Amino acid sequence: MSTDKNRVYIFDTTMRDGEQSPGASMSLEEKIQISRVFDDLGIDIIEAGFPVASPGDFEAVSEVSKILKKSIPCGLSRHLKKDIDACHEALKHAPRFRIHTFISTSPLHMKHKLNKSPEDVIDAIKEHVTYARKFTDDVEWSCEDGTRTNMDYMCKTVELAIKCGARTINIPDTVGYTVPSEFKKIIETLINKVPNIDKAILSTHCHNDLGLAVANSLAGITAGARQVECTINGIGERAGNAALEEIVMAMKTRNDLMPYKTGINTKLLSKASKVVSNATGFPVQFNKAIVGKNAFAHESGIHQDGMLKNRNTYEIMTPESVGVKQTSLVMGKHSGRHAFKDKLTDLGYKDLTDDVIQVAFGKFKVLADKKKHVYDEDIAALVDDSLIKEDNVIILKSLKVFAGTGEPQKADMILEVYGEVKKASETGDGPVDAIFKCIKKLYPHDVKLQLYQVHAVTEGTDAQATVSVRIEENGKTTVGQAADTDTLVASANAYLNALNKMIIKRKKTAPEDYQQPRTYEKQKMKGI
Repeated sequence: MSTDKNRVYIFDTTMRDGEQSPGASMSLEEKIQISRVFDDLGIDIIEAGFPVASPGDFEAVSEVSKILKKSIPCGLSRHLKKDIDACHEALKHAPRFRIHTFISTSPLHMKHKLNKSPEDVIDAIKEHVTYARKFTDDVEWSCEDGTRTNMDYMCKTVELAIKCGARTINIPDTVGYTVPSEFKKIIETLINKVPNIDKAILSTHCHNDLGLAVANSLAGITAGARQVECTINGIGERAGNAALEEIVMAMKTRNDLMPYKTGINTKLLSKASKVVSNATGFPVQFNKAIVGKNAFAHESGIHQDGMLKNRNTYEIMTPESVGVKQTSLVMGKHSGRHAFKDKLTDLGYKDLTDDVIQVAFGKFKVLADKKKHVYDEDIAALVDDSLIKEDNVIILKSLKVFAGTGEPQKADMILEVYGEVKKASETGDGPVDAIFKCIKKLYPHDVKLQLYQVHAVTEGTDAQATVSVRIEENGKTTVGQAADTDTLVASANAYLNALNKMIIKRKKTAPEDYQQPRTYEKQKMKGI
């Protein structure tokens, strides 16, 4: 860690706390893609999961720890030796790693959640921080529900955790209860009253239940905290976490009041936002600070006039500083592969394989024939869709939809299912319902549709529609996403994308006798 007193470390928990958002589950392939982007972004510590929680979380932490080049991988654990052992086992492939262990310290949590006395919690801290320290010298300790913890008791637990080997002390506002002035006082009290506080870095972890997560995090930094726990797009449980992009750009833009620095390459913030949004199926609200579609858009005549005279009149940061391009019409159907590749480089896609570029270019040419304007956002959506490679066993070959007034809506569909071409016609309560009925007829299944969401990638009547679908089966969920100028085609492909991911999840958890995909799926279709 740097000795620079103004250096703030960014601890990202998008793949752990962010994934705990209902419906935000990410596949292993998506977590690997995200972690590569985060590594390039310059995030200091990446909390990739909760290894003991599930085999999937363990595998994700393990695989992410193997590929990171600059960022430090981290796993979360409760004050249980089996949790800490799981963290170590998942992270041991990395040359350096962090174990993050936590226990509740508020009276409410100790009594009703843990059923432990304050003395029991003290004993647990001593035992488990000491145990984690045997595996690494990079141990982080958190007092869950810290902002509702008695201050004297918190000082006592922090001092003990540091004495037992913790080098980072995290103060979570677990339920988003505090306000900036109060949180600042908590950090200042710890600095002034804990005698060995100089041996650790203080960290913030603020939730957004009152919309104050970023404000509280910045208050903590000004008080002396030098690590911030946050997520891209602010995703997380309930109302989410402090948004990484907002914290970083607030310090960069108002460096006169907050003279701190991070290792973040801010020009990759927009890309990171899109990758996370695509993986989770959670669209970014248009007016979201820093990475929202309208963050650098100006419609008011007065604003436009000011921008034409001097862009500083209505922009406090440049769109380029966060990786947003202002150019709207730069590519068309006459553009060649070389120009397309150069455009990808401009958009921050620098290490794509020729296969990914070729697939994305093919999709681009089809799109350019369909719509008048091809925007940067359109191209990014095509590339992101091509990056996550899945072994699709169900492929849409043809779709015709009959809709309108007076007649039942009908869909005619041809699918390729495990190499076999099948046809079906179904009516439904609307064209999308008819499409999904066709899919179920051609590939019998019992998944539940939890989310169907449509939003436009760009403006205009010829905009690409991005459809997100989330399905659930026996406690497992998958998110499918597809983009097309035809909303109904995008709907079919999004559902099939989610279904293909579910098939992959089935194979990973199926009995050994069912590990051959063809045998297992045929039995599934027969109802065995």
